[in-house]
Amino acid sequence: MRRKRQKFTIPSKYLLLIMTVICVIFMAITFFTDFFAAPLSNFAGAVVVPFQSGVSHVGEWMSNRSDELKSLRDVLAENERLQEQLDALTIENNSLQQDKYELNSLRQLYKLDQEYADFEKIGARVVAKDSGNWFHSFVINKGSKDGIAVDMNVMAGSGLVGRVTEVGSDWAKVISIIDDNSNVSAMVLSTEDSCMVQGNLESMNRGVITFSKLINSDSAVKEGDKVVTSHISTKYLPGILIGYISTISADANNLTSSGYLTPAVDFSHLEEVLVILDTKKDYSKEE
Repeated sequence: MRRKRQKFTIPSKYLLLIMTVICVIFMAITFFTDFFAAPLSNFAGAVVVPFQSGVSHVGEWMSNRSDELKSLRDVLAENERLQEQLDALTIENNSLQQDKYELNSLRQLYKLDQEYADFEKIGARVVAKDSGNWFHSFVINKGSKDGIAVDMNVMAGSGLVGRVTEVGSDWAKVISIIDDNSNVSAMVLSTEDSCMVQGNLESMNRGVITFSKLINSDSAVKEGDKVVTSHISTKYLPGILIGYISTISADANNLTSSGYLTPAVDFSHLEEVLVILDTKKDYSKEE
């Protein structure tokens, strides 16, 4: 026969004791929680809050630097764009200046062409020159196939440049009146007194060339008078402006005078010229 199992029971006095201990434990926990709450809060305020503030400042600083970097990139991009515009405008301005210079040069040639309308002429461009500062010897881009021949006169600016000395099919060499080997029979336009104009590269450094053998006549020649090619010249057509008398002085023989001329052409800058398609020999035959 099976025995009945007895139930486990806690005496009342022990149950009361256990409940009391549990209450005491909870009271202690509450007490110590309140006791450490303030220090923990103070610790968080002293350590955690400044740390959070520092992190916030770092984040703000990095955000500002990021904005500044973006602004700098925008400025650099804008600067690059403006520099490209400036380069384009500079190129355009240089081109316009060149066009303006060429237009002025062509206007001068047109005016010169009108002043000497009796002569048939052809335009040419200077493509090479001898060394030095002056265009005392140079090459043009027109030749025999264009009707150019030796001893044809060349003009630019306001008057005489020189004459053709060599000719190829599509080029010609010109010796100018300022070359040391150049001599031009000339006359003073106002008095018709004859003289000889000699090239002089050394004096060209002062902007003048020499003249000599000016016959002293009753008509006084003065500074500023025009000097042109004479009718007795063997190489040059008559009446072409050479330059203006700059200085004049009597020679030792008291029969002639000499001095300096300011050329009618800027021999430091020559780009386009006019070639007269007649030589003095041809002109004399026509006369």
